[in-house]
Amino acid sequence: MNYSYVSHLYCPKCSKTYSAEEENHLCICGSPLLVDYNIYDLSGQLTQQDLVQRAPDLWRYHELLPVQNEDNVISLGEGMTPLVHFPSLGKDMGIPALLMKDEGVIPTGAFKARGAAVGVSKAKELDVKELAMPTNGNAGAAWSLYAARAQMSSTIIMPIDAPAITRNECALSGANLFLVNGLISDAGKIVAEAVKEKGMYDVSTLKEPYRIEGKKTMGLEIAEQLNWQLPDVILYPTGGGVGLIGIYKALRELQQLGWLSPEQKMPRLVAVQSEGCAPIVEAWKQGKKESSFWEASETVAFGINVPKAIGDFLVLDAVYKTAGCAIAVTDEELLEEQQKIARHEGAFVCPEGAASFLAARKLREDNWIKENEQVVVLNTGAGIKYPDTVDFDIPILEPGDSI
Repeated sequence: MNYSYVSHLYCPKCSKTYSAEEENHLCICGSPLLVDYNIYDLSGQLTQQDLVQRAPDLWRYHELLPVQNEDNVISLGEGMTPLVHFPSLGKDMGIPALLMKDEGVIPTGAFKARGAAVGVSKAKELDVKELAMPTNGNAGAAWSLYAARAQMSSTIIMPIDAPAITRNECALSGANLFLVNGLISDAGKIVAEAVKEKGMYDVSTLKEPYRIEGKKTMGLEIAEQLNWQLPDVILYPTGGGVGLIGIYKALRELQQLGWLSPEQKMPRLVAVQSEGCAPIVEAWKQGKKESSFWEASETVAFGINVPKAIGDFLVLDAVYKTAGCAIAVTDEELLEEQQKIARHEGAFVCPEGAASFLAARKLREDNWIKENEQVVVLNTGAGIKYPDTVDFDIPILEPGDSI
């Protein structure tokens, strides 16, 4: 059986196709490219039972990943993160079947490791020597560390106020790290110029087709962990939106494989943003297919501070086609929710994850989420990667003091 059943790349806007065996980035029309697979051929070769004996990492789904030669796989054991029931928080919200998909326990401490693992592996297969990207922090950390493991050079540009821990991860990996006094959109312009001048491999969000393939494994895992029964709602913190696009793509591919029963409804997908940067939410409210650039964006949930996503039309399409929604929350409330999660369930989630839990709470209050529905919230990273978002006055004792 083939290691991968990858077929080709295609443009979701103009339908033009490209080879998966050559370097390709955006379509000639400017759209991101997506990966297509020979799913009809695979459906007769792979069964759900075949997965049981495989290693508990994302490469267990290698037939639905784009790396054609197993020797090119670069891995740190990423994938198969816990799907944890939150009964106490669920009771507090009025959602008894509340689950967290915890990406904070993955290598590099964030879900970005999934995209980096698959993206770097495919870059190795394409004989890439140096990659470049703009980042809000976690993606740069993941891609620089995986590039180091692949003996590949990396150039990373991030906003000057990105979390210090992610900056250190990049520097430790040996990446060529630069800080820009601006937003990720400003970093993106610098990367685009460097790619043009120096011929580096551009791995900016959705400017290469393979990051999304790593991210889609979150959807494959959720389906497998729930014994191929899909939840009613999946909430996802949305900046570039690659994970949400990927989860939708994964569930569509499972439908095509015949691994989901025909009567199963697709989960309603929820794109969660901050009120300080909510271009997807604004577009969804207006029924638009694309978003507008969000001026002066700012939020403590740094990973979703993306004023304009290149794949916004794909995010909105996934939300519309699953009867989902887009919702924005305030920084003040999401930090309060972060504390509630820790005190109810003992989980220290990242601000972006807290935003998604808060969104679930608000959607339950509005009865958009019903009490009997099963809800999966993506926590996309470890809270300890954002120490500056937590600040308490802690009493200091002298030796001999009593409490």
